[in-house]
Amino acid sequence: MQNLGQIRVLVIGAGLAGSEASMFLAKNGIEVILIEAKTIQLNPAQKNPDFAELVCTNSLKSLDPHSAHGLLKSEMSALGSFVIEVAQKHAVPAGDALAVDREKFSAEITLQLKNHPLIKVVELEASDPIELKKQYKCDFVIIATGPLTTKKLEDWILKEISNDDFYFYDAIAPVVDADTLDLSRMYFKDRHKNIEEGGDYLNSPMTKEEYYHFIQELANGEKVQPKAFEDWKFFESCLPIDLMAERGPDTARFSCMKPVGLEPDINGKWPYAVVQLRKENLLGSAYNLVGFQTRLTYKEQVRIFRMIPGFENASFIHLGSCHRNSFLNAKKLLNIDLSSQKHPDIYFAGQITGVEGYTESASMGLYVAFQVLRKVQGMEPLKFPVETAMGALVHYIMTIEKPCPSNINFGLLPNIEFSREQKKTGGKKLKKELIAKRAQEVFQSFQSSI
Repeated sequence: MQNLGQIRVLVIGAGLAGSEASMFLAKNGIEVILIEAKTIQLNPAQKNPDFAELVCTNSLKSLDPHSAHGLLKSEMSALGSFVIEVAQKHAVPAGDALAVDREKFSAEITLQLKNHPLIKVVELEASDPIELKKQYKCDFVIIATGPLTTKKLEDWILKEISNDDFYFYDAIAPVVDADTLDLSRMYFKDRHKNIEEGGDYLNSPMTKEEYYHFIQELANGEKVQPKAFEDWKFFESCLPIDLMAERGPDTARFSCMKPVGLEPDINGKWPYAVVQLRKENLLGSAYNLVGFQTRLTYKEQVRIFRMIPGFENASFIHLGSCHRNSFLNAKKLLNIDLSSQKHPDIYFAGQITGVEGYTESASMGLYVAFQVLRKVQGMEPLKFPVETAMGALVHYIMTIEKPCPSNINFGLLPNIEFSREQKKTGGKKLKKELIAKRAQEVFQSFQSSI
């Protein structure tokens, strides 16, 4: 076992995974060189120079302990997650979801990382991790380059690690100025919470006629076209709203525009569809359009989104866009601790490993840092039980035949025996509760054995 004070780890990328990994290692007495390029030049998806920027939305999804996302957060917190701790400190109302004030969240992540005595932040565009490892006299490297890997580093990965397709496309939802909305046409209510009055989500209901006219405009609206060398490959759980419209007139109504748990109008008629808005900050001065990622041109976004009831004079703080995401074929290229098969001292963390989502990316940063610490302590990699959320995520990316980024969901965890009587009385809800209970028990047992 090596002396922890003599170990140095190079972390490339200060996104959610890189930030999580850096702080975990530093808290455990390991020196970290954290390299980040966004302070030199922002990529097309980034808006500010702070670390751990939340690009697409401000929600880290459900806190419900009986949900897959809630399980993942619980496990991360038990392992000392830096990201979850800061997120809870800067949470904004969002029903049972963990949503944050983006600016305050990223600012604090940045401040704590820069002020930690064992973390040295280097503003640099990484191109060759092996050379950087030598230059900074590091023992290990963690590549956690987030949604957009820079061209130089991507070229290195393609040459040294992978010859596979190394990307898909994601889209960003627009954010609207709250003062420019007509609140008389909207109301607060949570779609999935049984609350008689109020709620954390602002709802704009649509009639059947309004909805189909809106969908037609989305489908026909002018889109930003991909470059000649590009091929749109979207993550199925984060499709642009305009692509949903192209797939069929009712696709959005069974997705982000689903009219569930809302209110009838003054004539007692229930909404045919709904647009939901979520607070961007505690002041409620800005809202993002839930599920409204888009490829529409800026001009078309303003025109079409002003068709939403209450948006007639809306002013947008920033509009939606598409950006390229990079990920590896983990099963083919990585070991169970997410180290490279070809270069065992180089690890990959976050979305680049084949997970999708803020919490999922951060959890892989935590997982990799945990494994690096074990290696430093002279121990073998530790396989997390597949019955747990973190274990299920790693198992998924390490076994899926055709790489496809995934969020955490109960479909990744092993099924559970379910009696005929239980099916009758509890259905899917009870089944999820039983899977969640098993996951909690298995993780507690696993953690106590570490």
